[in-house]
Amino acid sequence: MSNHPRNAKKPISVIETLLNFVRGSLIGIAELIPGISGGTIALITGVYKRVIDSAAETVRGIVLLFGFSKSNLAKSTTHLKAISWSLLIPMLIGMVTAIFVGAGIVEPLLEQYPTVTKAVFAGLIAASLFVPITLSGMGWKLSHYLVLLLSASAAFAFTSIPRAADTDPSFLVIMFSAAFSVCALVLPGISGSYLLLALGMYAPTLAAVNDRDFGYLGTFVLGAILGLASFVSLLQWLLANKIKMTMVVMTGLMMGSLRALWPWQNETGAILMPEASFGLELLMFGLGSAIVFGLIVIERRMGHK
Repeated sequence: MSNHPRNAKKPISVIETLLNFVRGSLIGIAELIPGISGGTIALITGVYKRVIDSAAETVRGIVLLFGFSKSNLAKSTTHLKAISWSLLIPMLIGMVTAIFVGAGIVEPLLEQYPTVTKAVFAGLIAASLFVPITLSGMGWKLSHYLVLLLSASAAFAFTSIPRAADTDPSFLVIMFSAAFSVCALVLPGISGSYLLLALGMYAPTLAAVNDRDFGYLGTFVLGAILGLASFVSLLQWLLANKIKMTMVVMTGLMMGSLRALWPWQNETGAILMPEASFGLELLMFGLGSAIVFGLIVIERRMGHK
């Protein structure tokens, strides 16, 4: 039984609805960019735990519906009522809108201005480390620093995997790729887009969005739902019972993921030395960091109202 039903009953203003739409839009844009996790954006904007709790309630509610009994229907209804619909609906609308609109914008930026674009995104992630470190409560022990090092190393190794050639995927490949990438979506520091890139599925998926290939997209959504159902309950338990260590792991994952956003890389993702003049990249890194700290300040002021 959920202990969050009050979230769904609180009156929501038009401003809060618009803010949730913006949050969803930012998450959608993040998911288009290899190296940035939508979970990181949810963490920055202060809705991460509510999103995970609502996703877990959704999964439990849907699973119980397949019991086809009155008792299961009653339990399912309880879970579905506990979902923060006022948060999820505008967020999902914003996310879907941003993905369809942004797909035609992000790809040209990454192709034409790769170093400058990645520098902005690297600044976003570097500044975002402030959030999980703060949420962890600090006071770290040696074990926390060791876990931080291990998780950062794991993310660095993951983002060092050479990018695979683009594929012509089958139904099962699309489903499994979506299932893995959606787990990355809800986990700060692991980019679903980078995972698709490593699997050779990024370009086909982006093309499907731009071409409105609803057969491909429907298969992808089905795989994403299955992946989310298998992972989100575990993540909810960790946030409720092991919050400090969970935030330490997320900090490490985000640190290691910065490797994917190093501005100077070749076609396979191998790191190159910086160019002779990189003042613009440094400026853009600072701009990305400033954007994040601005979002944090806005979110905290909204939270104190």
